[in-house]
Order: sequence, then C-alpha cells, then structure tokens
Amino acid sequence: MNIALIGYGKVSHLHAKAAQQVGTLVAVYGRDATKAAAFAQQYNIRPYTNVADMVATEQVDVCIVCTPHPAHREPAVAALEAGANVLVEKPLASTLADCDAMINAAKKAGRWLGTISQRRFYRSSQRVREAIDAGKIGNPSLGMVNLLGWRDEAYYRSDPWRGSWAGEGGGVLVNQAPHQLDLLLWYMGEPEELFGIWKNINHPYIEVDDTAVAIVKFKNGGIGNIVVSNSQKPGIYGKVHIHGQNGASIGVQTDGGSMFVAGMTTIQEPPANDLWTVPGEEHLLAGWVAEEAAHFETIDVMSHFFAEQLRDFCAAVRDNRPPLVTGEDGRRVVALFQAIYESTRMGGVVRFADL
Repeated sequence: MNIALIGYGKVSHLHAKAAQQVGTLVAVYGRDATKAAAFAQQYNIRPYTNVADMVATEQVDVCIVCTPHPAHREPAVAALEAGANVLVEKPLASTLADCDAMINAAKKAGRWLGTISQRRFYRSSQRVREAIDAGKIGNPSLGMVNLLGWRDEAYYRSDPWRGSWAGEGGGVLVNQAPHQLDLLLWYMGEPEELFGIWKNINHPYIEVDDTAVAIVKFKNGGIGNIVVSNSQKPGIYGKVHIHGQNGASIGVQTDGGSMFVAGMTTIQEPPANDLWTVPGEEHLLAGWVAEEAAHFETIDVMSHFFAEQLRDFCAAVRDNRPPLVTGEDGRRVVALFQAIYESTRMGGVVRFADL
C-alpha cells in the first residue's frame, strides 16, 4: 500500500520507519515547504504542501497524521475527502468537535479512520483483554490507571506548541495519558459518569495540567480511578490494572520509568503483565515476563509497535473491516480527558451523555 505522512516532526520519523516495514512510503505533507523537503530527502520520498494533490498524485492508500493535536482535523478531513484512509496520532484531537468532524468525514467518504494507540499491540496488553473476553475475571468491576512520570523544562521547550492550551490542547491528560486511558476503556467499556480534578504541581513554565485524578462510573456497573502525572522525578511507571467480580486481578505495566519521548528518549523497560491472580494461571506470569523481555531484544522497540498497528490498519483497509483502534475509540479517550477538564471547571460530576 502507498503510505504518506502528514507532518514532519519528531514522531513522524518513527512512523516513517514503520511505514517502510509495512508498505511503500511515498510522500510527506507539510505547511512549510522547506521543512517538508528536508524530511522528504531523508526518506527519498516527495514533499507536498497540498494534501489533496499528494493523495491524488501519489495514489495514497493511507495517510498518517503526525501534526500537533489541535492541527489534526484539517489535514485529516482533507485526506479523507481526497479518498485516502487516515490513521491519526493520539489523541485523535483535543476537542470532541474536531473528533466528530473527522469521524463524519470518514463516513461520508466511505473510508477508514483510526487512532494511534500502539500499546494495544503489546502482547501483555492483549493478554488482559483476552482474559476479560474469556470470562476469566467475571465482570470487570474495578479499573485502575496509574501513570507517574516526569517531563522537564527542556521537553516543554523542545517544540513551541508544547505546554499550552492553544498549541497542545492540554497537558499530561492529552499527551501522555491517552495510551493508558485507551486501555482502561478497552478493558472496562463505556464510561457513564466522572468526577475529576487537574492541577499543575511543579511545572510553572507551562499553563496546562501536569497531574490529574478522576473517579469513573462505567456502564457495566464497574468503577475506576485514574491517577496521571508528569511530576515524579525520576519517572516511576505506567500501569493499568483490572479487578474482576470473581476476585481475580490482572494488569499490565505499559511503561517503566517515564514514557519515551519521540526523537528524544527511548523505551526504558519492556512492557509486562505485572499482576495476574487468575486461578490456576498465577505460575504463568514469570514466563510471560521473560518472553516479552526476550522479544524486546529482537526488535526496534521505537518503531515496531507503530508498525504492528499500521499493519493492522492496512489489513483493515484491504479487508474492509474496522481496525483494532477506530476513530470512535479515539473519540472516547478525548471524551474522557475532556470530562476531567469539565469536572474541574464546574466542580462536580460530569455525565458523558452531556458532552
């Protein structure tokens, strides 16, 4: 399949490497012709400053949107209207209105829209979902997200759009937490109500959240709690744990230390199932951890899981089926962090039906 990139920032390089593993990388779009040309030269592809022209000229099957969050909507809609299928970096957008515009454009064009959430493709993450689907824990009754990391001033100064409402749409909730929030929703299902609060604890040079806490009520009768922060130095971990109605507990540590920064840092530890009390399966945990660690030694950890998601998305396009992570899935994550912002603003419980 012919694959094109929209945007030429740090994460675009990871997606370029992934695209080369999965299909044919043909082009890059960017508003700045000079920067687009420089990026294109690195990968021997062609630069464009018009999305529709790029899609038509290069016969693009899939566009990957890698621009800053508030700038996802315009090029994504343009690519969909031009006939490409579109995979958008997380979060799908910073507002629900932008999410809906992309989802509606995909439906109107008869094309597929997906959202990057490469941690769904960790074997340890999938094992949790498989256990839930197999009924091994009964009804998922308690879901817990803990993301305790660190971002310093150099990180926020590394790109002009970081750390502002206009440029990024939020802080830790928008940039780091979507990975774990997506897993929480994948495991627990649709949320119904939420009470939350965000703070800026120790990053006075940014205007957005570096810490947030929330309590969630789910439609399946379960409850959840969310603790996400970029204020722990050094970073500690990212985890999603699910506790079932039958008493069994399962979970995944998606990140050890702070989450990696594209183009600046690397993944520090392999992901692993760090909690597993399913009766008769407790002894399997050590083997799974060793297996995943060994697998990590054989792959390019920075691009491999982007490639796995892109491979699924391209297969979905070929087979005319939904990808594992859809545009609607991306919207649910945006609704979750927007509910925390709204709950903080109003000082009360937010119903998702009202968003």
